[in-house]
Amino acid sequence: MDVSRPAFKCFDDDGRLKRSGTVWTASAHIITAVIGSGVLSLAWAIGQLGWIAGPAVMFLFSFVTYFSSTLLSDCYRTGDPVSGKRNYTYMDAVQSILGGFRFKICGLIQFLNLFGITVGYTIAASISMMAIKRSNCFHESGGKNPCHMSSNPYMIMFGVTEILLSQIKDFDQIWWLSIVAAIMSFTYSAIGLALGIIQVAANGVFKGSLTGISIGTVTQTQKIWRTFQALGDIAFAYSYSVVLIEIQDTVRSPPAESKTMKQATRISIAVTTTFYMLCGCMGYAAFGDAAPGNLLTGFGFYNPFWLLDVANVAIVIHLVGAYQVFAQPIFAFVDKQAAARFPDSDLVSKEFEIRIPGVRAPYKVNVFRAVFRSCFVVLTTVISMLMPFFNDVVGILGALGFWPLTVYFPVEMYIKQRKVERWSMKWVCLKMLSGGCLVISVVAGVGSVAGVMLDLKVYKPFKTTY
Repeated sequence: MDVSRPAFKCFDDDGRLKRSGTVWTASAHIITAVIGSGVLSLAWAIGQLGWIAGPAVMFLFSFVTYFSSTLLSDCYRTGDPVSGKRNYTYMDAVQSILGGFRFKICGLIQFLNLFGITVGYTIAASISMMAIKRSNCFHESGGKNPCHMSSNPYMIMFGVTEILLSQIKDFDQIWWLSIVAAIMSFTYSAIGLALGIIQVAANGVFKGSLTGISIGTVTQTQKIWRTFQALGDIAFAYSYSVVLIEIQDTVRSPPAESKTMKQATRISIAVTTTFYMLCGCMGYAAFGDAAPGNLLTGFGFYNPFWLLDVANVAIVIHLVGAYQVFAQPIFAFVDKQAAARFPDSDLVSKEFEIRIPGVRAPYKVNVFRAVFRSCFVVLTTVISMLMPFFNDVVGILGALGFWPLTVYFPVEMYIKQRKVERWSMKWVCLKMLSGGCLVISVVAGVGSVAGVMLDLKVYKPFKTTY
């Protein structure tokens, strides 16, 4: 017995290698997952809501996200919070606690959300690539050339890059990708914040109003739709619940994983909310009613233009990697389903070796994987070219994912896991929270869809120029 004890200490209760994650590593993972391109639309969102409602709504979303994350952290283990069966992913938790029909609905919403995020990231990347090209063109012409250009070539360039990266079988094993993405997201967010502060100092005044964008700048109807859409944009900026259980699965115990995770959630939500407030409020203070949908494009062609180029390059690098992070779960699911459905098919199971000059090991390609992944990227690129509206797409994604993934499923799992008595005060409060967030999601979704409809009246498909 004594001989085996040291070896036993190397493994956790599920037979996997001992997890080594701490409060700080979990906080870092959450911050990496949360601070993404959603931060760029926050100045616009606060611009629609104004100085009172904007920060208030942001605090509301941060509180709801924190509260639902604490509920979700109690669902990492089914049954006993210390020794119960582990759930390795969000979907595992829904399947083991709620099961059946709700598991399928959760899967559908999650994959729709992931697909939508890849579309949003394609649009955002093309906007940043164009911003670099236009900035340089503008300065070369001494400000005489307006430098209008189409977004389509840049979306196609991004799509081709993603087709190549999608062929890497175990992309999730490239651990440094998350570190690079985190550095890049902090880089462009910090540059956006710094430029906002500089712009406010240059203006000599805080722009904006207590009630947001004024009637006259937009119509009464547009004001309503934009206010609703702003809720979706803020919700998107906080959407990370879907990866929370995966992050919790990296944490060591004792103490209980849920205890560590609650502490990590508290730290990371405080950091991201502070950062969001600074970026969003400074962007609105700098531009007022003219706050742009993408903060960095709002600075136009100001000097130092090379700093804006650095920020936009950082966005593109971040989004190249982030696209894969969100697309890989879909690829993995389809690969698994295809292998189970057609186990004897060479197209699905057989790998062909391709020799690449200068590379020692041959590259192994699978026909089904190559075709499906390429078609997936082509589809996201074509949809991006049809609807290149960053703000509206972000609003729809926020609305689609916020209520079901951030609120409904965590609340329902917690009620079942903790056996909360029906019609008790706790049960009623949780249901009211869920109902209130459903209303916010529906309103945000309607506003964002209305925004797309209004934009489609002006835009011609595949002929978008900036």
